[in-house]
Amino acid sequence: MTYTEVADMIESMGLPFAYYQFPAGTGQEPPFICFYYLGDNDFVADNVNYAKINRLVIELYTDVIDFEREAVIENILSSNEMVYTREETEIDTEKMHMTVYSMEVLINGE
Repeated sequence: MTYTEVADMIESMGLPFAYYQFPAGTGQEPPFICFYYLGDNDFVADNVNYAKINRLVIELYTDVIDFEREAVIENILSSNEMVYTREETEIDTEKMHMTVYSMEVLINGE
């Protein structure tokens, strides 16, 4: 995938989204998505980074756990042949639920 294709995939999830976080003062209300790349795990061959592999993290923020919305996201990830892990947590101070999807993405181009 390219970086643009990753952003397009996240846009297809149908929620407001931002890279890493929304700008300060926007007051974005849940549900929304933040995504970012958390390092890399490049494939190295012959002393060069042969294939760029990034660790993609997608965070879904909701007021309460939303199984239907999670199913939509998981179907989109599966249809894009993404192998992911999923974790959940409550953010008591914000009164929000966060579901985190982590996966590795082979980046080709852009």
